[in-house]
Amino acid sequence: MTDHAAMLPMDRQNSYLALVRQRRLYGSLLTVLFVVALVAGFRVADERNAGGFWDGLPHILDFPADVVTEAWQRADELPGLLWQYLPSLVETLNIAAVSTLTGACAAFFLALLATRGLARWPRLVGVFRRLLDVLRAIPDIVIALVLIFLMGGGPVPAMIAIALHTAGALGKQFSEVNENADLKPLEGLASTGAVWGQRMWLGVVPQVAPNYLSYTLLRFEINVRASAILGFVGAGGLGYELRNAISWGMGRFAESAAIFLLLFGTIVLFDQLSSQWRDRLIRERSRA
Repeated sequence: MTDHAAMLPMDRQNSYLALVRQRRLYGSLLTVLFVVALVAGFRVADERNAGGFWDGLPHILDFPADVVTEAWQRADELPGLLWQYLPSLVETLNIAAVSTLTGACAAFFLALLATRGLARWPRLVGVFRRLLDVLRAIPDIVIALVLIFLMGGGPVPAMIAIALHTAGALGKQFSEVNENADLKPLEGLASTGAVWGQRMWLGVVPQVAPNYLSYTLLRFEINVRASAILGFVGAGGLGYELRNAISWGMGRFAESAAIFLLLFGTIVLFDQLSSQWRDRLIRERSRA
């Protein structure tokens, strides 16, 4: 018994050291694979890039320098240019707001239908989850390009594209929040004869609403940037104006600077506002 007790700590130490060596080996192998994949991917991208990355690297700051130089020379025109592109900024914000609201409403219902224990049709949970995967997997710019081909340029294709992608992204997050909801209120409502919609609205929504709102605000920030990016493919808003200003080259760089300032200021503003709102929601929920 004494010899066995003396050998036990040594056995545990050896097992621990063997486990550490195994983890280090796996970590080293993963690091090597990551570096090899990174180098190989970079070489392929560099070979297929027009002109090569290394050839263009010394000139990477030429365009920003030209924009800043011309904007500085025409600094007295910047206030007027900011005012000129304000309607385009409003259009970009409208695209983001409508897309976020529409996508969040769709995500609300899809998430309930895709959550086990809450779904109206339990056998179709997998179908609704795959639908969320598809909506989330297809980039909004791809959807926008297809819709622009079918419907023509303008803000409507951008709104539909962003709304579909938002429904998939928020639906996934909402369903994860739903899985942590307490089911006891649902059982109590079911005992009173409440239908599925009443159980969801009265038993689930009060529990998950703060998280829903927090995720929706975060998504709105993302959609402001997405709506500006989609403008480059003809979806309207600030992105469309920025593409036109850049395509003209020298002589229109002050316009490009004004659009950059509007877009940067707007993103920073909404980032700060939504962060404050999310922090307030978290504090209120922790008090409750």
